[in-house]
Amino acid sequence: MIRLIDDVKNIGKAIKAEIKRDMDAVQKRDPAACGKFEILLTNQGVHAILLYRIAHLLYLNNFRLIAKIISQIARFFTGIEINPACFIGKGLLIDHGIGVVIGETAIIGDDCTIFHGVTLGGRGNVKGKRHPTLHDGVFIGAGAKVLGNIEIGNNVKIGANAVVLVDIPDNATAVGVPARVIER
Repeated sequence: MIRLIDDVKNIGKAIKAEIKRDMDAVQKRDPAACGKFEILLTNQGVHAILLYRIAHLLYLNNFRLIAKIISQIARFFTGIEINPACFIGKGLLIDHGIGVVIGETAIIGDDCTIFHGVTLGGRGNVKGKRHPTLHDGVFIGAGAKVLGNIEIGNNVKIGANAVVLVDIPDNATAVGVPARVIER
């Protein structure tokens, strides 16, 4: 992701490349996806990520009010709340999307999948880093809550409705309330 606005011509190219990778992720990992044109027109996850990428760029360049307004517009139209300050890597798939919340200090690696009703949230009134970090290839099932400044390793699967409050190691599967590792 372009970090600072210093070459206006390249900003559009960079955002276009990232959105292309996000759309490729939908086409590759969502069996209901039919084609790129349809995805671009109808997939609320792609819409939310597109607006997030614009808002994030503005946020990083100290246009924070505009970034937050764009974030709220995206939330209104998609039902997906992504704080413009969080960091999202390439190839995120938000499937169905309604009710997804991604907090301010959350970090999401590349090629992750998040289903509807997922919260990447904080716990309590903590200052500083208070949201989870997802490494590459994480899959989070519908309704799961991943809370606090915790690390979710590479290629982790989190089951539907799980409540994750502790770090999960690479290549593990976590389920339950509170979540526990059942498989590596």
